[in-house]
Amino acid sequence: MTVPRSWRDSKKIRNCRPRPATDAPSAIPDSKVGQLDTLLHHSGVLGLIDAELAGRPGPDGLPVRTVLVGLMLSLHYHQSATLADACRVLLDELTPTARKWLHLASTDRHDPHARIAFSRRVYRAYDRLTTAVDPHRCDRRRRLPTDEAATHAAAWEDEDAGHLRRRRLLQEISDRLILVTVRLARKRGLFKGWKGDIGVDTTPLPAWHHPPRPRKALASVEVTAGWHYCAGATEGIFGHSATLLVAGSRRHPAGHPRAGQRVSEHPQLALGLVVDTPGKRIGPNAIHALKTLTPLGFPAGILAVDRAYTDQITAHFAEPARRLGYQLVLDYKQEHRGVQGSTSSGALLVDGSLACPAMPTRVAHATTSLDDDAVRTMDDQLAKLIAQRGPFFLKLKQAADARGTIRLQCPAAGPSPAVNCPRFHHVHGTANARPRTVDLTNLRATAAHAAAKPTVPIATAERLHPPPSGELPRICQKPTLTLHPGGLGQRDKFRQDFPYLGPAWHDAYKPIRANNEGLNGRAKGHRIDIGDPKKRLAHGRAAQTILVALMICTLNLQILHDWHLTTGTTPTPETASSAPDNDNPAMTATPASTGIPPP
Repeated sequence: MTVPRSWRDSKKIRNCRPRPATDAPSAIPDSKVGQLDTLLHHSGVLGLIDAELAGRPGPDGLPVRTVLVGLMLSLHYHQSATLADACRVLLDELTPTARKWLHLASTDRHDPHARIAFSRRVYRAYDRLTTAVDPHRCDRRRRLPTDEAATHAAAWEDEDAGHLRRRRLLQEISDRLILVTVRLARKRGLFKGWKGDIGVDTTPLPAWHHPPRPRKALASVEVTAGWHYCAGATEGIFGHSATLLVAGSRRHPAGHPRAGQRVSEHPQLALGLVVDTPGKRIGPNAIHALKTLTPLGFPAGILAVDRAYTDQITAHFAEPARRLGYQLVLDYKQEHRGVQGSTSSGALLVDGSLACPAMPTRVAHATTSLDDDAVRTMDDQLAKLIAQRGPFFLKLKQAADARGTIRLQCPAAGPSPAVNCPRFHHVHGTANARPRTVDLTNLRATAAHAAAKPTVPIATAERLHPPPSGELPRICQKPTLTLHPGGLGQRDKFRQDFPYLGPAWHDAYKPIRANNEGLNGRAKGHRIDIGDPKKRLAHGRAAQTILVALMICTLNLQILHDWHLTTGTTPTPETASSAPDNDNPAMTATPASTGIPPP
């Protein structure tokens, strides 16, 4: 083989060698600065912040808007929400025009003292924001004694009016940063076919700081952090917990009718975020995030949650979720499976569904004490027992009204009974119904015949000597049951709208839970990593809440960008719509097509 001539020339060989990337900072286009600045203005958080900071003593300093835009640019280009990276972006990577928009004075970038002075201005500006929304400001530079830290942590739990106002303000800032991207997707028509199905999950946010040291009576720098235990984990993660809502989609029961096309026709955006101490307010945090979606006019569909939410007090999660119009799809712990109780009318609560009190015992206890592996990988025997439950469940006679009240009916009642019940025939006088001729070639008529339906097992003694109707369960005397929200007491938290482990349950629970895990995986492994504490080093829960909200906001923008690339659709530029007071000309100009699509 002949050696190429260029290989014999040492000078040409040196020119062909790969060269390392230059250390010079990149130049961020003005269009990207204008896009993110516009998005921040449309969210409305700047008005809330300015109103809270108005009248505070001391000089105004660097605008908070400038710091937030710098953090968003740092997240987009460097995948980091640290103030150090935001300083480098604002100092080295902006054009003079963009610096003028953000009210940045000219600074000698090569003077180390000038750089340190600028970074201190950025840190002071962000500290001014976090101090304004922190219920009880404490020294975040050192470990506090345990008793002193407990006093500061109590401000995040008590009912003091001032503390409540600041906590609500902080949460509203977080909500608006998330919802501005949701409104953007809705305005582009990306949620037209969405049925309102939502998945809720809680994921850990590890802290950079060390946990408390009880032996030395020292608390952690993160006074409100705690231990987050994931499902099945024996070791906890020290930090905060983030409640995330994802726009999910259920599976078509008979397979998607358009094979080869996307089953999901909307982007799986994060719809809500609440940062809190692990184990605190799990249910109320999810309800708060759901309520923020109500003004957007989205439909209320299926709400799929894991066992942490199933075990919440009824008044904290299940009841308010039903009042919002959502259908619950739940999973259970091992000790909660099977027969979970009964109503005052005698109906059994079997894995979250009300059933006939005479349901066969073997069928009712099909899932009792089964472990998670047996439930997730059902064998044929368990699948048959689950299928045999269906005819014995009470039938829905009237859907939920505005208060969440529903009406259920005995499975043997109505023009199309699901079972044959000797007790029902005796009490209501339908035992001597005349037989009718059935066309055996008509599958529908054959399936509707009484001989094709299961029979409720009634004891022989009751068949021979029927007791008075007053001694029977109320559901057998009056075949209609009215169930109000919370009507099952503490057992109402187990009630769900689809039979557990049935086909409809699988078609709803599994896809939506997969959407949850997909969002968690993307938030912790693709460009934006909320699970890496080195990407958000600011101290305190107020600072962490704002940084995580900015990270989820950027994540939603990336999801929208990838969605347009995957589907081949073109985002519509809507940056010219009613922006608040701003002197940024790029907000009304046609933005460039580079990077994330314009808001």
